[in-house]
Amino acid sequence: MSEPVDKARRRFLTVVTSGVGAVGGVLAATPFVLNMTPSERAKAAGAPVKIDISKLQVGQMIREEWQGKPVWVINRSDTMMASLSKSVPNLRDPASAESSQPQYAQNEYRSRDDHKKILVLLGICTHLGCAPVEKFAIGPGSDMGADWPGGFFCPCHGSKFDMSGRVYKNVPAPRNLPIPPYKFLSDTEILVGDDKEAA
Repeated sequence: MSEPVDKARRRFLTVVTSGVGAVGGVLAATPFVLNMTPSERAKAAGAPVKIDISKLQVGQMIREEWQGKPVWVINRSDTMMASLSKSVPNLRDPASAESSQPQYAQNEYRSRDDHKKILVLLGICTHLGCAPVEKFAIGPGSDMGADWPGGFFCPCHGSKFDMSGRVYKNVPAPRNLPIPPYKFLSDTEILVGDDKEAA
């Protein structure tokens, strides 16, 4: 003789089993869903990037990345700044008329007027996209010749740039190093990728 069916118990077991199955399904699907959402790095690839320059000493350079491109921030010394006018006769585009930079950086310093010593560049040679290296030492100690005033050198094909990223004459690179849009959020923080002032 069969026992009577306990409908309340059956309903309880059905609800519990369904709940466990639903939780298991969510847990199993979570890695797949997370894998399809963009990573923080991918989100930041096109977004503006904040750069902390509070520890950037005079004469030093830091490297960051924005849109997959190397960004250099240099705190130029008085000596580096003085070399800019001396380089002019040897430069291909000293006024940056043919080069890529925001309007506020189209000056001898290629920087914002309120922070002239801080140079923000994209570290990509305008010849074939190689990465120049910093050659900040002056004269014979630079391995660039006795009259080298300091700047950047592209080891791929020999292009040279001054301390504002302006290209020298008679080298393969056709234009000055590009300057991205940027603004100062404070004296110690720069936002690269956005130069719109707050309304």
